[in-house]
Formats: sequence, structure tokens, C-alpha cells
Amino acid sequence: MSQPPSHRIPPPEKRRVSPNFITEVIDAELQAGRHQRIITRFPPEPNGYAHLGHAFASYLDFMTAQDYGGVCHLRMDDTNPEAETQEYADSIIRDMAWMGWDTSHLFYASDYYERLYGYAEELIQRGLAYVESVSGEEMARLRGTVDRPGTPSPYRDRSVEENLNLFRRMRAGEFKNGEHALRGKIDLASPNFKLRDPVLYRILHAEHYRTGNKWCIYPMYDFAHPISDAIEGITHSMCSLEFVDNRAIYDWLMDNLFPENETGRAPPRQYEFGRRSLEYTVVSKRKLRRLVQEKVVDGWDDPRMPTVSAQRRRGVTPESLRVFASQIGVSRTNRTVDIAIYENAVRDDLNTRAPRVMAVIHPLKVTLVNLEAERILRLPYWPQEGAGEGSSDGLVPLPTGERLKPELAVRDVPLTREIVIEREDFSANPPKGFKRLTPGGTVRLRGAGIIRCDEVITGADGEPQEVRATLLGEEAKASGVIHWVSATRGVSIELRLFDRLFTVAEPDSDVPTFDPEQMSHEDETKPLNTDFMRFVNPQSRVVTRGFVEPSITRDPAGARYQFERQGYFWRDPVDSRDNALVFNRIITLKDTWGKRTDTPDTRTDGKPKTEQKPKVKVEAAPVARPALAPEQEATFTRLRQQGVSENDASLLAREPQLAAYLGGASEAKLAELAPWVVNDLATAIREGTNRVTLEQLTELVALLAEGGISMRIAKDVLAQAQQSGEAPARIVERQGLRVVSDEGQLRTAIQGVLDANPGKVQEYRGGKKGLMGFFTGQVMRATNGQADAKAVARLLGEMLG
Repeated sequence: MSQPPSHRIPPPEKRRVSPNFITEVIDAELQAGRHQRIITRFPPEPNGYAHLGHAFASYLDFMTAQDYGGVCHLRMDDTNPEAETQEYADSIIRDMAWMGWDTSHLFYASDYYERLYGYAEELIQRGLAYVESVSGEEMARLRGTVDRPGTPSPYRDRSVEENLNLFRRMRAGEFKNGEHALRGKIDLASPNFKLRDPVLYRILHAEHYRTGNKWCIYPMYDFAHPISDAIEGITHSMCSLEFVDNRAIYDWLMDNLFPENETGRAPPRQYEFGRRSLEYTVVSKRKLRRLVQEKVVDGWDDPRMPTVSAQRRRGVTPESLRVFASQIGVSRTNRTVDIAIYENAVRDDLNTRAPRVMAVIHPLKVTLVNLEAERILRLPYWPQEGAGEGSSDGLVPLPTGERLKPELAVRDVPLTREIVIEREDFSANPPKGFKRLTPGGTVRLRGAGIIRCDEVITGADGEPQEVRATLLGEEAKASGVIHWVSATRGVSIELRLFDRLFTVAEPDSDVPTFDPEQMSHEDETKPLNTDFMRFVNPQSRVVTRGFVEPSITRDPAGARYQFERQGYFWRDPVDSRDNALVFNRIITLKDTWGKRTDTPDTRTDGKPKTEQKPKVKVEAAPVARPALAPEQEATFTRLRQQGVSENDASLLAREPQLAAYLGGASEAKLAELAPWVVNDLATAIREGTNRVTLEQLTELVALLAEGGISMRIAKDVLAQAQQSGEAPARIVERQGLRVVSDEGQLRTAIQGVLDANPGKVQEYRGGKKGLMGFFTGQVMRATNGQADAKAVARLLGEMLG
């Protein structure tokens, strides 16, 4: 009898996940009748936003299940109340749905707390778990070393009755954090340290985002994760390679709590695959949080971030992320992925879906002296060389989402007396081989005809301000083709030119950067490498203003375009307005980064891969500053001399409204105020809705510089001021938001944190210095983020000893 459709082993050509060592296991188990239906799970911890690693891990989990006609569960692995929030959980669910996954099978580990507790009591009753009462430092010492087996704790042989009594009192809240813990009684002589009586439950008096204060004991990952899998009937639990030692605990729990001969079904088993690192990327959640908290980026969805929500805001499609994930492959070894694989997946996807229109990023005015009346040109969305690419039916998409024959996919483009072209498309002193516009030379305007440069109007510094040209007949010859936009009918837009966030391929080479399974269970106590911050690309976001043809105003906000010769763009879904359009560059048309010396990939053990395929490494290519008119150049030079950054000075020089806002600022304060105008007030100033005066902004920035408020408070207060019209400094005073620097208050807050975490205090004093970050975070939380960070660091060092 043939198998039901959901049980069939898919042929290789029908699989979305390429055959690999895990699918070989699944095939064999289905053939042997071990499982009736394949059920996988994707279990992120909601303590940060989903990132590109999750694109790969979720693809593997969801698509493997789909290939076999099964289902994949999305489960929030929420057993750490100190780090998890509803915001993070909601963002992950939203991102997974956007990726195209079925999120209807949604579960939370926190829903199983009562059942998990029951399984813990079962282990105690069977003599397989006991309540430990030594300190964390002593527990670590008793585990032994590689050469010496562990020493039994003096509490290891407590009676079942005493263990149950203590465990129930732990749950009732009778003990402080770290005073007791529940440990599995396994094998203190095992060469696998994970089996040397692992901690299964710890006391943690902290409010959970879903269960509130109902619980003060929480299960460890190694206990909660396998049992959650078993409760849900998971058949194959896939995770990354660093969990290979944890599999022993997984199997021990399955064998003792869910034996196959008693449950009537095969318990889940864990399978580890090699982790994938991605060049020019960090996805350690601590490092991503630092980028957000220190305002290197503008939030988790900043289009430069490697989070799924950031890539969605940037304009990347879920289809391209799925293609990228499918191309990485599954293996047993860790490997670094060339970022070009990701970028090319994005380009290939957009190339077949993005109609072509014209936009000018760095405008130079051209006057067509012999054009007496405006002309309306009907230009194809898909020029001949691009029409129908990747289309099996011969139809091409429009911005509206419709599909037409290429010859019908056209839009109206006005040709007016005054147009703009790219500054780089004109040269008064052209280099050899220059095929664009030159004095006396000709060039073809895309779809409009050939023009000849007759006169160049320059400024005092000799730079061109305007080109006067004649529109010629088709019999004339042209040296090249350039794009253009009507200066009077074109739409003025802000363009955000995004690029790679880091300038080197391995910005945090000391820590794996692309951890697909582990968004989540990162050791927060380990010291954080800070060197990665020096590799942040200062040109990762360049803001400029230009023009786009007016046809785009009729299109849906979600339309993606290829701006000819510029790259792929779409409207920013957060900041763009109908009367103040903002376009994000999703990606350039080609890789703009130069090559560096080829080096072979290596495995994490330092040995060469068996396939010695050279890999191209690339370094950052400098981004050219937009050309400025003479008066703009003078403003730019003045601002740079006063300490304003190059990018901010360039934008201020090109936008008189923004520069005028700063007109009354003192030279000493200009460098401090400029970033706030460019990054926080620019949109409101352009739209005429700004409610914060220069004097008020100066007061706020002074408060920040003096240490009176934190950066987070400053940003929040500025947003409130824009809504209410109240002065930011007044909001600070009224709401009592000043930084707490009083030593007595800080000592009280710090002592409260130390009293609540005696176990961690002992661990710190025992040498675990990485816990300083934990204590700092707890103090900041206790003071609503208002504690003076420098004073906290000094006092913590003193009080911890």
C-alpha cells in the first residue's frame, strides 16, 4: 500500500531544502515507519528582533516540514524573564509571517510552566533530580575538570521528601535568588560536562512579560526546550552545532520522561547543523542592542541593520530572503558565507520585478534653449534590453502589480525646457573615453533625443551651475546615453543611499557572527568585544536630495523601482509622506566594493575546507560626496571648519531650510546641534511642522552634554516636544527625568540589585567579571534608565570589590 501524500518522501526535484544529512535521517525514519508525520519547530527567544540568521534557520525548519507534508511550529522560547518582552515576541511573529511562514501553529514555552514543573517533580520522585544549596561558585568547582571527575555535592543524596519539600518552597517564593537550584542527577564522571548534574531550575524573582509574578522559579533552556518539543510532538529538533554537547541532556530527558514504549510514539531527537557566518555583519543581540542604544543606527528597523524588520523596511522582498536561505546549504561544519550571495539574491529578485524609471540623485540643471513647449513622452517601463527578463509568460510587471506585454507597459514622462541630469554626466574637462556630455559635445537623453552642449554657466569657483543645450534631430550622432528628469515637473525627493554597515568582512571575528539557532541563548555574562564598533562604515547611509519623474506619484507606496543607472529603490514606509517623499536605496545595480586578496574558506577548527574554492573578499569603496554649487560649497567648507561631519555638512549645504534653522547657533555649539537637525528634525522642518526652536534644542543638547540626561531620554523628550509644543527642557524637569548622580541614591539602588542577586555576586567575586554588564543593566532598570552610567560603573566596582 502506498503512503498517504503527507507521508511520502519527496523526490529531489520537488524539495525546497536540498537533500542533506538531516533529510537522509528523515527519509530513513519514514521508510522504517518510525514517524507518521514530520513536525519541526522554530524556537527563537523573544529577547531581540529576528535577524538574517533566522531567515536561514526558519527556512530550514519550515521548508523541511513542508517538503514532507508536515507542519512547523513557531515557539517563543521564553524562559528568561529578565531579557524577554512582548515587543520582541510580536516582532518575531510579524517577521516570520512576512517571510511567508504559516504562524498559525504558535506556541510559548511559558504556556508549559505548570507541566514543566510537574516533570521536574517527577524526576525528583524518581531520584533523578535534587535540590542544590551550594553557591554557584562552589557548584562550578564541584563539577571537576577535564582530568578530574566531579565531586558529589553534600546535598546530592537528600531524600525524595526533602527535595520535594524544598522544591515546592522554592516555587512558593521562600528563598532568595541563588539560594537553591534544582539539578539533574546524572553522571559526575562524564567527559561531557553537560551531564555533570546540570541545573534544571533556578530561582529568579523577576516579572515575566506573559505570566507576570506568578512564578519565581524558571526552567533552564536544556530542561524546557526538549520537554516542550516532546509536549508538541516534534519529530526532528534541528539546531546549530554549538548544541552538540547539549544533545546528551536532551536524550536523557527523552529516555527518562518520554520512553517510546510507554508513550506509543517516537520521542523527538536533536540534530545539529553547521552554523553560517555572514561577512560584513554582526547579529549578536548584545552588539545589535549596542548599535541601537548608542544611536549608531536609528532603531532595530534601521535599513542598515541585519534584522528581518530592517531588511523589510529597506525594501528587500521575502522571496529574495528565501532564495538566499535556500542557497546557503546545510552541512555538518561551520562556514562563512560571502555577502555577495545575499546581495545577488536581492538583485536577481528585483531585476525581474522592478520597472525602470528615471531619477537624478545629484542634479545639474540643463536648459534646452530651443524647446518651446512641453512634450509628453511615452516611455517603456522595461527598455528592450530588460523586457521580459525572468518572465515565463512574456509579460512584465507594472508598479501597480499588473502584468502586461512589454509594448503596453509604458508611462508618460514630461520633457520640459528645464531638466536636470547627474552632475557626473557632465565634464568640462573630460578624461579620455568619457562618453557623456561635454562642452560642444552631444549625448542622447534616454527616450527624448540628442542634445548638444552650447554653453556652460559657471560660478566664481569655475564649477558648472547650468548647462545650456540644443535639442537636435535624430540624424545627429551621440557619444552615449544619460538619464534625466524634468526640473519643473519632476518630483523632489529625499534619497537615502544605504550601504554595508561595516567596512571589513569580519567586524567581530572573535565571536561567530551569523548564529541561526541562537539569536537567543547567548551568554550575557561573557565580556563583549568592543572592537567591532571601530569598523562601522561612516558612509553606510548618505542622505541627498534629487528628482524623480512624476509617474511615480500614481503608483502604490509599496512599488519598487530600478532608478536607471542608480540602483533599486522604494519609498521608506516609516518616514515618507505624500508631500515629502523619501526613497531608500535597496541595493546598487552592481557590487560597488573593490576586491581584495583571495583567501580560502576555513572551518572553525582552522583546517582548510575539503573544497578549496577561493573566495573574494571586498573592502569598502569610498562614497563620493555630492557635487555642490559654489555657494553651497562655501557653506559646506564653513560647516566643516566648525566641526560638523562631512555628511551632515553636505546635506545642510544643499538644504537652505535646514541651514537656516541653525543660522543663530553659536560656532561652539554648531557641531553638537547639526546631527540633531539632520537626523531628528529634518522632516519636520521640511514639512513646516517643527515645534522645537533652536534655543530649546540648544538647551536640550546642553543637558545631554552636562550629563543631566541620557541619550535615550533626550530622544524621547524631543519626540514629545514635537507633539506637544512644550520645551524639551521643561518636559525633563516636569517629569523628573534628570540623570540620578547623587551617590547616596545610587548606592541604595546598587545595594538593592546586589541583595536581589546574591548568586551572581558570588560568581562575580569568584572571577566572572563579565557579570558587570548584568549588574549595570539591573541598576539602570531600577532607576528607569536615569542613573549616571559613569558613577554606576565606579560604585559597582567599589561595592563588588
